[in-house]
Amino acid sequence: MSLQRALIVGSGHAGAQLAASLRQEGWTGEIVLIGEESALPYQRPPLSKAYLAGKTTLDELAIRSAEFYAKQRIQPLHATVEAIDRSAGHLALSTGDALPYDKLALCTGARPRRLSAPGADLAGVYYLRTAADVEMIREATSAGHRAVIVGGGYIGLETAASLRALGLEVTVLEATERVLQRVTAPQVSAFFDRIHRENGVNIRTGALVAALSGDSRVREVVLVGGQSIPADLVIVGIGVEPNTELAAAAGLVVDNGVVIDDQTRTSDADIVAAGDCASHNMARYGRRIRLESVPSAGEQAKVAAATVCGKPKKIAALPWFWSDQYNLKLQIAGLNTGYDEVVLSGDPTRDRDFTCFYLRAGELIAADCINRPRDFMFSKRVITQQLPIDRAELVLSGSA
Repeated sequence: MSLQRALIVGSGHAGAQLAASLRQEGWTGEIVLIGEESALPYQRPPLSKAYLAGKTTLDELAIRSAEFYAKQRIQPLHATVEAIDRSAGHLALSTGDALPYDKLALCTGARPRRLSAPGADLAGVYYLRTAADVEMIREATSAGHRAVIVGGGYIGLETAASLRALGLEVTVLEATERVLQRVTAPQVSAFFDRIHRENGVNIRTGALVAALSGDSRVREVVLVGGQSIPADLVIVGIGVEPNTELAAAAGLVVDNGVVIDDQTRTSDADIVAAGDCASHNMARYGRRIRLESVPSAGEQAKVAAATVCGKPKKIAALPWFWSDQYNLKLQIAGLNTGYDEVVLSGDPTRDRDFTCFYLRAGELIAADCINRPRDFMFSKRVITQQLPIDRAELVLSGSA
């Protein structure tokens, strides 16, 4: 009897973890890890931070070494998958080859949402998702250059901090009324707005991009209303879209991501999915959610590997995230969707460390902890175990 083959499409955090976890769970057959980038899987969060700032190399960002993959008999394959043939049980590759599988894992991730304004295809307009993206941005940066960042979310603000460290003039354009509006309370938005302004970033809220203009290269960003902002380079960070085209074309159920159950199974029993491309119903929040988070990708990958090996395991960990900007570390526990009250520990208008606790009907559901690792660990435990909380205790948490 020939060895079974597990194919993993996508070599980001989820794909790399899934490959390693398959061996840990006892998979003895072949493992092929298919990626569109030629590099071995690497850590993506530092791309907008240490890697952009030139403080680390791609080799140093490798999740695991080449020796690890060789020892574990994991075959990295640099290729593009063009189709899944579920009835034949194989993948069609761009090379024209058909690669059979017994079990398939989709870890196709997400791609940056494109800016639709006229001129968005000019040279000098960049997106930040891969190491190659960052290398192009770095080649275009020089002290004194004027960078315009479209989008005041985490990627935009992290990039702003890195570019300021490189000596660029930085303007951040946010379409809504405040930075981080979709993900944080007004007090947290105001804190990061203050920090970036103190570091010389020009933040413009309510700024809608009408067009980008220049000859062959972008020279300015034109706002709705007619104002122009000079730009030597433009970086767009307006969110991501899940890569679900392969799954949809193969007839798998897709709903803002490849739909998976709590064991990461798709609508096909032989196919699992994990990471930024996967959408699952979280009982804790009572809705279907697609998480863009390295910790969640890692957990889903471990569950997927167990599922492939026939071992029951469920997605259960509390979602958490982080963001590094300047010398600040923001750690986020839980999802704040539906909060009806915030409790602050520390003063975000003055301090450089504080915590914003999010409550719903008196229960702690999330926390944004800035330079407060103890508050982060406390919050994760309280939310996970649904422990009762004392508001006065929360206010005093950081002074312990």
